[in-house]
Amino acid sequence: MIDPRLAKMAEVLVDYSLELKPGDKFLIESTDLATPLIKEIYRLALLRGAHPEVQLQPEGLSKIYYSTASDEQLQYISPLREKVIREYDAFLALKADHNTKALTNVDSSKMALRQRAAAPLNQCFMERAAQGEMRWCVALYPTQALAQEAATSLDEYAEFVMEACLLNDPDPVAAWQEVHDRQQSYAEFLNGVDLVEIKAKDTDLRLRVKGRRWENCDGKMNFPDGEVFTAPIEDSVEGVIRFSFPGIYSGKEVEDIRLTFEQGKVVKATAAKGEELLHSLLETDAGARRVGEFAIGTNFGITRFTRNMLFDEKIGGTIHLALGSTYFETGGKNESGIHWDMLCDMRDGGEIYADGKLIYRNGHMLIKE
Repeated sequence: MIDPRLAKMAEVLVDYSLELKPGDKFLIESTDLATPLIKEIYRLALLRGAHPEVQLQPEGLSKIYYSTASDEQLQYISPLREKVIREYDAFLALKADHNTKALTNVDSSKMALRQRAAAPLNQCFMERAAQGEMRWCVALYPTQALAQEAATSLDEYAEFVMEACLLNDPDPVAAWQEVHDRQQSYAEFLNGVDLVEIKAKDTDLRLRVKGRRWENCDGKMNFPDGEVFTAPIEDSVEGVIRFSFPGIYSGKEVEDIRLTFEQGKVVKATAAKGEELLHSLLETDAGARRVGEFAIGTNFGITRFTRNMLFDEKIGGTIHLALGSTYFETGGKNESGIHWDMLCDMRDGGEIYADGKLIYRNGHMLIKE
């Protein structure tokens, strides 16, 4: 017998996050480890009249790809993938890793080459999503590898996931609607702001957001969710920031990242570990040195750092920046082959000012709901 909360999770993803409708072309992408949840989603999608398809990636395939593919093959874009991005109505990426460290020893330049080649298709994905032509969501199925990354047992990790996703609530959809309502007040206030200042240990950063839209992340595109975000004006970011948690890219960790910005561009970047990867990613393309996203995490049900940004970037009491591509629904314009989220803890003295007014202290919003 499967955990009955998986049926709840499938219902939230199908009916709330993706809002599947009759006739929708719908792709589920995952590994075989997520089969119990995939079956529940697949069944519900058929009952809703959609046309679900499942694409499973065997263990070790990505490692073989990066170890074996030529430069020409790394730049090849599958016409099947292109069709999904350009034509499908809904897409679910269900993370269920066999091995989160599979790509640790892959040459960083190969990853950067692949990212540059995929950039135009990623751009298409972002544009279709911004225009409402494709509904998408990234979710997670607990696996042993993910539990090990979080330094916990599989049972403990599964319980952590269920709690963070509000699946222990009698009505998870209603619970996520409450999240939406609470965060909407934050987004509406921030939509009237120009200058944002972030102050924390080794961090003094300024950015402008006038005319940009703040998005309320309430379980639609990520599950779990819990953040409000926007795209800074591209040349406005100034100052320094230190990321107090490791930056993780394709399973590789970059520790103690410190960035200096001038006129919106990273002009200095250091790391205590993984600095070569950091610089390689910054050289991906012209947009990789600019900020595509600034966000405030609000999910206090995420109680630990798990080395998985789907969860970690939502930790209540943190902020994060993403270098690279923006989400165009915010009004942002930065384009890049990467979108790399990096996390800063604000719970010990961190402050955010909006047009000179203190709106956030020690990890908590001071804006009235």
